[in-house]
Amino acid sequence: MDKFEEIKEQTKEEIIKTQRSTANFPPLSVETLIEILGLTVKQDKENKLTTFLCMLSAFSENSQFNISYNAPSSTGKSYIPLEIAQLFPKEDVKKTGYASPTAFFHEKGEFSKELGGYEVDLERKILIFLDQPHSLLLQHLRPLLSHDDKIIVLKITDKTQRWGLRTKNVLIKGFPSVIFCTGSLNIDEQEATRMILLSPETTQEKIREAILGRVEKESDPEAYKTWLEADERRQELKERIKTIKEANIRHIIIPQPEKIYEQFVSRYKFLKPRHSRDISRLMSLIKSLALLNLWGKKHKEKDIIADEDDINETFKIWDKISESQELGIPPYIYRLYQEIIVPAWKEKQNDLSRQEIIQKHFQIYGRSLPDWQLRRQIIPMLDSAGLIIQEPDPIDRRKMLIRPICSQDIGNSTVG
Repeated sequence: MDKFEEIKEQTKEEIIKTQRSTANFPPLSVETLIEILGLTVKQDKENKLTTFLCMLSAFSENSQFNISYNAPSSTGKSYIPLEIAQLFPKEDVKKTGYASPTAFFHEKGEFSKELGGYEVDLERKILIFLDQPHSLLLQHLRPLLSHDDKIIVLKITDKTQRWGLRTKNVLIKGFPSVIFCTGSLNIDEQEATRMILLSPETTQEKIREAILGRVEKESDPEAYKTWLEADERRQELKERIKTIKEANIRHIIIPQPEKIYEQFVSRYKFLKPRHSRDISRLMSLIKSLALLNLWGKKHKEKDIIADEDDINETFKIWDKISESQELGIPPYIYRLYQEIIVPAWKEKQNDLSRQEIIQKHFQIYGRSLPDWQLRRQIIPMLDSAGLIIQEPDPIDRRKMLIRPICSQDIGNSTVG
C-alpha cells in the first residue's frame, strides 16, 4: 500500500469512528443479547452471557473480571469464549495455548533496556488461555487477577546458553479480562476465589443443537459464513462493541450501594471470606451491563451511571451461577453431585462405592466416567466443599464409601 492509499484508509477509519461516536444505539435487552449469541452458541444461556459480559468489561477502567471454564474434554469449554470473541475487535483479543511464564511474557511484551526486562501492556485487553497455564505462570498472574495494582513488577528467571539462569524484570500494565479453559477439574483455592467458575452444559438438547450447528457449518462453510455475517443484529452488536470501546468510559457509578449490599447478604445464611471477592464480581457484572447500554446513562464526559435494570438483571444472572461459586467447585462437578450421587444414594438408601457412582453416571449420561478422575479430582473437591462424607467400607476397609451430607433430608429438601 503506497502512502496516498494509506492516508485514504486512515481517513476512512476516522470517518467511521466519528460516525460511531455520534451513533445512538437503541437499548439492547438481555433476552435479545442471548438470542444473538445463540446464533453460534447453543443453549448455555448463563455461560455465554457471563462470558460476553466478561469480555465487554475489558473496555472499562478497572471493572474487569475473570472466568475459568472447567470441564472434561469435548464439552465445548473453549468453544464458547472463542465464538464470542469473534464479536470483539481482533486487536484486543489475545489467545494463548500452553505457555511457560517466560514464554508468555516474552511473547506479549516488548524488551526495555531501562527496565532490564519486558513491558507487557494488557490495558483493556481480553486474554483467553485455551489450556491450563503453567502453574508458575498462574502464580505470577495472581496479583493481576486480583487487581492489586495497575502496574505490577514481576521477576522471572530466564535460561541462556551464555549466562545460564538470569533474572529478568517484567512490568505488567493495566487490567485485562482473563478467561481460562481447562480440562482439569482441580482448582487451587487461590485461583478459584479470583474467578467466576463455569462449565458448559452437557444436556442431550444442547448436544443435539451443537451437532446440527456443526453439520450446517461444515457442509458449506462459505454459505454458513455468509448467513452469519448477513444477520443485522449480529453486525449491529459488533458496531455497538466498537463504539463502547471508543467511548473510553472511565468510571461506572452504581447508585444506592446499600440496596446491593442488602440483596447480596440476604442470599447467604453465613458469610464467608470469599464473599468479599464475589461481591466485586457481581459489581463488575452490573457495570458491564451498564456499558452495554451506555447511551443515556452519562454522568460526566467519561462516566456513566448504572440503572435499576442493570442491577436487577445482574442478580438474575448471579442467582443462576452463584451456587457453585459459593462451594468453590466447577458447575460440572456440582451437577454430577446433584444428578448422579444424590439420586444413586436415594435409590440405594446406603453409602455408595466409586463403581456404583460410575455405573449411575453411565446410566444417566450414556458415557463412562474415568475412575482416576472420580478418585483424584471429583471426590476430593466434593469432600473439601463439604458435600460428601467418606468412610471405610465395613466389609473391606481398604475401600472408601461415599455419602451425601444431610442425606437424611434428601427426600424433603436440597442437599448440602
